[in-house]
Amino acid sequence: MPWQELRIHADSTHAEALSDALFDLGALSVSIEDATAGTELEKPIFGEPGMPLEQLWEQSVVVALLEEDSDAALMVVAAAGTAGIALPRHSVSRVEEQDWVRLTQSQFEPIQVSDRLWITPTWHEATPNAINIALDPGLAFGTGSHPTTWLCLQWLDRQVRQGESVLDYGCGSGILAIAAKLLGAGETHGVDIDEQAMTASRQNAEQNHVGADFFLPDAAPDRTYDLVVANILTNPLKMLMPLLASRCRSGGRLVLSGILAEQADEIISLYAPAFELAVSAEREGWVRIAGTRS
Repeated sequence: MPWQELRIHADSTHAEALSDALFDLGALSVSIEDATAGTELEKPIFGEPGMPLEQLWEQSVVVALLEEDSDAALMVVAAAGTAGIALPRHSVSRVEEQDWVRLTQSQFEPIQVSDRLWITPTWHEATPNAINIALDPGLAFGTGSHPTTWLCLQWLDRQVRQGESVLDYGCGSGILAIAAKLLGAGETHGVDIDEQAMTASRQNAEQNHVGADFFLPDAAPDRTYDLVVANILTNPLKMLMPLLASRCRSGGRLVLSGILAEQADEIISLYAPAFELAVSAEREGWVRIAGTRS
C-alpha cells in the first residue's frame, strides 16, 4: 500500500506546533528536519539523552507520512490554523510501499574504529579477527557513528589497561562501557539520567556477553575508578566537574568528549584544579580531551 509524504516549511517557532497538529489530524508519523540539510548552511543540533532539544533549526521542514486517501491539502490548512500561522509552503509526494525494515537496516553498515575494533549491527556478519561490538540503532544515544563517540572509542582501543575499573558517565546505549569490557577492562559501570538508556545499555551488554552494570545517578556506587569517560556536551560537563573528579582516583585517567574545538580551553581550565588535561584528538570540529587526576 502506498502512502503520501507531506513536507511543510516552517520556522523554529512554529515547527513543533505544526508537528503536534498533524499528529492530532491523523498523520502516521511526523518528524522535523533541517531545511538547509546538505548545504553549507546545514547546522547540527544535538540534545542530551532523555532531554528535550533547547532549540530547533531556524528554518525547518515538518515531514508527515499520511494514509493514501488522506486529504493532505485540508490537513495543511487545519494544522496552520491550529499553529496560528498563514498557509505555509508545502509539497506532497507519493511514497511507494517498501520493506521498511530492510531499508532501515541498509542504512547502517559496520563502522571501523581501528584495525581491530568494529561496531557491527546484528544483521551483519561479524568482522573476522576483530573485536566486534554488536550494536543496533535503538532507544538511546550512541551507535558509534557520531564523531564524539568515535573519538572515545579510539582512545579506549589504545589505552584501556587489563583489569582496570571504568566508569562511563552519560552512557546512553552503553557503547563505551561495552567497548571497555571487550578491550579487557575489569569492573565497569555506566551511569545515565535516562531510564531508556538503562534498558538499552543492559540489553546491549547482554547482547555482547559482557558483565557491565548500569545505574541511574542516585543508585550509582559511591566509589572511585581507574578510568572515567564522559561523552556528553560542554554545559553538562561543566556542571559535572566536581562529581567526575570525585569518581576518578588519584593518578587515574579522565576522557571527555562532546566538546566543540572552540570550547576546549574553557573545559581544560575548569577542570585544571583536579586534572592535567589536554586535547588529544579532533574530528569534524569535535575534540577529545584526556589526562590524569592530580
